[in-house]
Amino acid sequence: MSAYVELMRPKNLVLAAATVPLGAYFATLDAGVTFDVAVVGLHALAVVCFMGAGNAMNDLKDAAIDAEAHPQRPLPSGRVSPEQAKRFVVLLWVVSALSHVLGVLMSDFASLRDVAAVVGIYLVAVVLMVTYDHGPASKNLGLPGNVVISVLVGAVVLYGAAALGGVFTPLPWYIFGVVFFTNLARELVKDCMDMEADAGSRRTLPMTQGPEKVRALAYVFLMGALVCLYLPFWRGPFAFGQLVLQTPAILMLITLNGPMHQGNDVLVAGRIRGAMLVGLIGFVLASVV
Repeated sequence: MSAYVELMRPKNLVLAAATVPLGAYFATLDAGVTFDVAVVGLHALAVVCFMGAGNAMNDLKDAAIDAEAHPQRPLPSGRVSPEQAKRFVVLLWVVSALSHVLGVLMSDFASLRDVAAVVGIYLVAVVLMVTYDHGPASKNLGLPGNVVISVLVGAVVLYGAAALGGVFTPLPWYIFGVVFFTNLARELVKDCMDMEADAGSRRTLPMTQGPEKVRALAYVFLMGALVCLYLPFWRGPFAFGQLVLQTPAILMLITLNGPMHQGNDVLVAGRIRGAMLVGLIGFVLASVV
């Protein structure tokens, strides 16, 4: 059982499971909708199973690469066979789809536009996830694959807001921008880390442009995340003075220039993830202080 859980990559799932309720909560601030625990819980389950299936599919696709780069993973280590992993992926997709449909049916949407939004986000995410590993396999295309993954991660916030009919308000989109840009920067840094393991199977940006240029580009994307972090305090719904609550996240991001220049990719990738979490916490604190 622990091997199956590891196949889903639980660290990523914890963030996903928390981000759906956060997206829904932010919708209640900007759209004036009521937080429905049952509906949000079903959509959170849909996302957890969705991402777990995607991560397991990725491990199936990268089994040969992981045998060298990550031999402790469930498939290379033999703790889960490819056939077992495929059956597990099917189960996760079924649970995800059923949870999504049930969540939509239980929602009290104000218009068909709201229904179309939550269903559309889910379907687009399915297409992006499937085509990430399989034709056209955007994962192997370098930057396009990084963008796809970052859109998927950021879309969880929009999906949570859409679950309650609040996706057409600015705040979820500002937070989507923060998550998208920080994750895109992290994906680029991770590609710098995995250059040797990816050789011969993927054509990543560090391979074509060099890791130094890619790290500089990643820092630019982090600055984009800071702009999105600032917008809710400038344009609302938060007061400008509450921006002080985002000081930890801001400092974690702007101080990454040194470690990036030194090529300390492991430290940078971990700190970017931490900054994303701290930034989300900062938004929650701003809503209650």
